[in-house]
Amino acid sequence: MASSYSLIKLFVLLTLISSSFGSRIPRKLELWVPDDLLTYHDGELLKGNIPISIIWYGKFDPAQKSIVSDFLLSFTSTPQEPNPSVSQWWSTVDQLYLSKVGNGNHQTQIFLSNQISDEDCSLGKSLTMADVSQLVANSGPQKGGITLVLTADYVAVEGFCMNHCGVHGSDQNTGSTFIWVGNSETQCPGQCAWPFHQPMYGPQNPPLTAPNGEIGMDGMVMNIASMIAGTVTNPFGKGYFQGSEEAPLEACTACPGVYGPGAFPGYAGQLQTDSSTGASYNANGVNGRKYLLPALFDPLTSTCSTLV
Repeated sequence: MASSYSLIKLFVLLTLISSSFGSRIPRKLELWVPDDLLTYHDGELLKGNIPISIIWYGKFDPAQKSIVSDFLLSFTSTPQEPNPSVSQWWSTVDQLYLSKVGNGNHQTQIFLSNQISDEDCSLGKSLTMADVSQLVANSGPQKGGITLVLTADYVAVEGFCMNHCGVHGSDQNTGSTFIWVGNSETQCPGQCAWPFHQPMYGPQNPPLTAPNGEIGMDGMVMNIASMIAGTVTNPFGKGYFQGSEEAPLEACTACPGVYGPGAFPGYAGQLQTDSSTGASYNANGVNGRKYLLPALFDPLTSTCSTLV
């Protein structure tokens, strides 16, 4: 289960350590200095039309849900969508990774298939990763699809804030994948919603203004993006990654804390600014949305590719 963690300590990179929950492949985030390059390891990728379903665990109001659903809908390009855009970011994932393997004539598409609400927290308000896997199994995951489990800001999840902000994993029995991301606004915004909140450690620069006015939800979008990129490029542990199979860095986690040109620890990089709100962003979406998306590691140049 690969993980997303926003805290950066100087030039130490983030990595993922793998352990097993039966047929599922969980990976947790640790700190590690890599000694090789991010390459393809001859395994399966997720390609074609990829359905993604959402499990809303805990209470999210309609405005919060629309931030995420609009983000997922933005993966498909529309004529009204100005650049830089979410669809442009997704096209970069396809160009740098997915198109290089097998038949690259058709662009891979993400589409939102369905949404499930579990407002009463059927498995309680303190979840283990096994509980997350159970939620996914109960939802009837689709082969080749992604189940996205999103937990509310009052739900505790094993390792959340201490080790990771989100994880992705797979069930080899069903050929499906899943992602979990938590709302960190009340638990650890300095770790999982930076740069929209001051970090717990390191340079204490003023936080940026979140583009959708929700520190927790805008932080979730950053981590969802990172996990989607990792899921499609390394769904079952044999795709694109850097380092050992047990401790891989992936498409976004190989560029921690990089959102724009000139980024360095404590500075997200040069970003665009919304003239009406002062919010920082680097991607436009549907319905006038703006988002901040992580850089993608370019395996050919060994550099971090940003939208602006």
